[in-house]
Amino acid sequence: MDDYQFSELLPLGEKHYAARKLDGQVGTVSVQGKDFIEVEGNLLEDLAYEAFKEVNFYLRKSHLSQLSSILDDAEASNNDKFVALDLLKNANVAAGQVLPMCQDTGTAVVFAKRGPQVLTDGEDERHISNGIYRAYRDLNLRYSQLSPVTLWEESNTKNNLPAEIDIKLGKGASYEFLFMAKGGGSANKSFLYQETKSILDEERMLDFLREKIQSIGTAACPPYHLAVVIGGTTAEYALKTAKLASAHYLDELPTEGGKLGNGFRDLDFEQKVFELTQTIGFGAQFGGKYFCHDVRVVRLPRHNGSLPIAIAVSCSADRQVLARIDSNGVFIEELEHDPAQHLPEKGVTPTEAGSDSVEIDLTQPMSGILSQLSGLGVGTRVLLTGPMIVARDIAHARMRELLNEGKELPDYIKNHPVYYAGPAKTPEGYVTGSFGPTTAGRMDTYVQQLQDAGGSLVMLAKGNRSSVVAKSCGENGGFYLGTIGGPAALIAQDNIRSVEVIDHQDLGMEAIYKIEVERFPAFVVIDNQGNDFFRPDDRKLMSLGNTRLSKGSK
Repeated sequence: MDDYQFSELLPLGEKHYAARKLDGQVGTVSVQGKDFIEVEGNLLEDLAYEAFKEVNFYLRKSHLSQLSSILDDAEASNNDKFVALDLLKNANVAAGQVLPMCQDTGTAVVFAKRGPQVLTDGEDERHISNGIYRAYRDLNLRYSQLSPVTLWEESNTKNNLPAEIDIKLGKGASYEFLFMAKGGGSANKSFLYQETKSILDEERMLDFLREKIQSIGTAACPPYHLAVVIGGTTAEYALKTAKLASAHYLDELPTEGGKLGNGFRDLDFEQKVFELTQTIGFGAQFGGKYFCHDVRVVRLPRHNGSLPIAIAVSCSADRQVLARIDSNGVFIEELEHDPAQHLPEKGVTPTEAGSDSVEIDLTQPMSGILSQLSGLGVGTRVLLTGPMIVARDIAHARMRELLNEGKELPDYIKNHPVYYAGPAKTPEGYVTGSFGPTTAGRMDTYVQQLQDAGGSLVMLAKGNRSSVVAKSCGENGGFYLGTIGGPAALIAQDNIRSVEVIDHQDLGMEAIYKIEVERFPAFVVIDNQGNDFFRPDDRKLMSLGNTRLSKGSK
């Protein structure tokens, strides 16, 4: 016992960040010589409301600066630069507080530390949930949470609750918060691997991470903030640590370990992993070096019989904000409310010669659309104008049920391209709410059956797909077109001209829509021969060209 020294598992230093004060009075009381703060429920509710308003419309200055720096990097591909520019434009649209930056306005996640000298009524989680409820009710945000009615049946809660709220013991008379809006795409790219001592070698670890990081793909809207956690007292703790690290919440960890069991960051290995990500080739979605903005590597203690390794990402909608309540009041981290200052004055370098876009007329019969696409190679940029069908997970499941029952597919899925998406709420006076693509891979299991039945022959979404889809496209003459993941507000503003629900209205945002689009940018990712851009052996860089309606930067 004489040699024992206590050490926190994650000993964080003090956080320093620019903050603004919110309205609300914090009470103080002295008990037996100790000063306590009294936090009323309305303060927690109002803070949660403000936090989820902030993170859905604004980003951190550091994140925007990283996007801007891509435009100044001579080694960045044209594709890296155009994606970065589109994301910067999207941030400016979202800053109007009408269209959220992403159509998936996320699961509400709250991580908090309440000091022992903070007095509440004990209903903290309820008050925080009330604030989240108000934010998703009053703002143009999307309801994404499904409640299990039975083991197999689900129903949308229609308020985006429940939230994930984790409150642990902090220090002193201070209440510290991290608020996150975690989208499904990036949450799905959290991975756990159970390894052994044999991998605790730099060369072996880098080889292991190259394979696993490459498997993340582009479906979660890079450039990413990537976190790698090596070790962990339990598997679930490794995953939780990775999520916090991807939000830069653990940046104040010590940078060296010791014999007391504390976690630490390895800055040297972070740089090596970051350099590794630049050689994978995916870049910012369509080829280049900016697969990641940065990397965090956290080493944790472990049981000698296990070695969990966790990987997580925060996507281009890097939505988190810090806050605190102390005797001086309620404070929230200052996000960038003027993102225009991060835009370049003259746009970016013009595209390479020969990379002009091909206009695709979606008003023609499907045979004509397929004929026009068949003359294009993988990597060709196209601009889509005309009608499309919007359908995602549940709608695809219902179409599969029709086929399983021996019925015909609806004509709309045979006659029009299908866009995998689900919009946020439509603001008053607008055609649509934020309406970016969802992850294509979730629909992979439906493609063969639908295409065999004459449907889903032209698909539009984000990210890479499995070999099953390439095989089906090769057999059925279909195409998968990829578009930039992330700029949902920009797509709603610039490219979508009308929206109507045409089937399964009971599904809410997962209903089937018919939309009219104008010069919607996309790229041939899988063609009718089964060629796939994301196959490493034959991947080439796509030239995106100007990514919006105007001929130049808008």
